[in-house]
Amino acid sequence: MESRGMKKWRPFATMPEQYIGLKEMINKQAEVVQSVLTEEQMEQINFILIEALHTNKQVYLTYYKQDQCITETGFIQFVDSLGNLFIFIDDVFELKNKMKLSELIDVHFA
Repeated sequence: MESRGMKKWRPFATMPEQYIGLKEMINKQAEVVQSVLTEEQMEQINFILIEALHTNKQVYLTYYKQDQCITETGFIQFVDSLGNLFIFIDDVFELKNKMKLSELIDVHFA
């Protein structure tokens, strides 16, 4: 007979359906309803975006994506208020991200 060798004991790995169900439940709990901003809040966000663009200051962006609130730090590269979009470069991977202004929840300086 051949030896099995050292194998890690994995008691719950025999039920992959359970992992899928648990992951769905955890994702469902993390879902957030997108909040509606007032005119004053939208003006404040627009003002901060424009100032960050001209002064090249780092900002914290909180936005709504796929039923979750996500916060990232980065630099604003382009703002188009009429076209409802802006471009920011994230601090971690230095990638350009194009987003709609309507997805933003909060913006403040880092």
